Amino acid sequence: AAPPAPPPTLAAAPATLFPPAPGTDIFDAVRTAPARIDLTPGVPDLAAFPRAAWLRAERTVLRHLAASDFGYGDPRGAPALRAAVAAWLARSRGIAADPAEVIITTGVSQALGLLAQALRPHGITRIAVEDPGSLGVRQHLNNWQVDTPPITVDDIGLRVDELAASGLPAVMLTPAHQFPTGVVLDGDRRRHLVAWAKAGGLIIEDDYDAEHRYDRPPVPALRAMLPDQVCYAGSVSKLLAPALRVGWLLVPARYRDAVVDAKRNADLGNAVLPQLVLAELMTSGALERHLRLLRRRHVRRRDAMIASVSSCLPAATVHGAAAGLHLMVTVDGDMVDTEVAAAALERGVKVQPLSWHCQRPYRPGLVLGYASNTASDIAEGVAAIGAVLRCRDDGALAHQDASRFTVTSWPTNGRRRPSSDAAG
Repeated sequence: AAPPAPPPTLAAAPATLFPPAPGTDIFDAVRTAPARIDLTPGVPDLAAFPRAAWLRAERTVLRHLAASDFGYGDPRGAPALRAAVAAWLARSRGIAADPAEVIITTGVSQALGLLAQALRPHGITRIAVEDPGSLGVRQHLNNWQVDTPPITVDDIGLRVDELAASGLPAVMLTPAHQFPTGVVLDGDRRRHLVAWAKAGGLIIEDDYDAEHRYDRPPVPALRAMLPDQVCYAGSVSKLLAPALRVGWLLVPARYRDAVVDAKRNADLGNAVLPQLVLAELMTSGALERHLRLLRRRHVRRRDAMIASVSSCLPAATVHGAAAGLHLMVTVDGDMVDTEVAAAALERGVKVQPLSWHCQRPYRPGLVLGYASNTASDIAEGVAAIGAVLRCRDDGALAHQDASRFTVTSWPTNGRRRPSSDAAG
């Protein structure tokens, strides 16, 4: 008889999955680690993917597709999608761009790699990043031998005075909904950033989830104000699904040829058929209808998470509730958030420690995604986090008495009016 199959192994044990200094493979490990409830940020509601609309659009595309369209295409992307993206950005973000300026990429991650290659000949090998700011973005730039010095983010966004004093030539930021804090770059900071850019600075604007807003009007894209000093990146990863691997990049004319050369060398261009299907969704209005559905669903799930935090972490500070797909939750005291994340995973709940996204000391906390979970799963997951914070059995999470926390922010459509942090 054949020997019994070995039991399945975990991708990583909780104790090793949340190191204080994560490596470049950390997000692969987190994604594959089994958990009953996944509250990690960055994933939309994948169950809501518009399969019927996609299938209709695909049939429409195939019905009219010429045989020659199955050949090699323009490395910048299919003309139909570039035109659809230009129109989408004009409607949703106030960006006036000619389709010839749009470069289709395999997500924002590839856009960053293309920019790193295009900017190096211009002497730009150091790009300032937000702190707190996305660990994934930082790792990706570092992988392209780009240094990423931190610039402080406070309650009204990036500290532009600190950026100016640094002497750095470029900055990467998320001004419409900062990751992970959720703050919006305020008016004065925007004006100072524009002045910095006009004096020669380069801005890389990641508009990663600007469509997902609930309690505030849209914030204009920086690219709409400064087309000659802003490289603008976006994608459908947070709108439809990361698996599509479709994004776009707008760059000032002086960098465009180098970016297109880098794209050609990378892959000769994205797969054409998904581009044409996405273009059909954009031009037919199906994508806007899908976004309206998502906003209603996300508001309910966000409210469920805030209610659960209020109940299970009665004095936690919630940040960034007015937009996006995640909340940042901070706590006072001596909590080690990587230990909390590991203990939560042992209870079947996957979260992300805030400290991963900080280059310098910051308040401990967690980054919690709500878009892909039902209200009941959200409630169960947050309850498990509350139990972890109250647990003193082994002494590993000492000093974590939940009664020490303080509530300071809530969403505008809830039961309390938010502070500036929550509205961010």
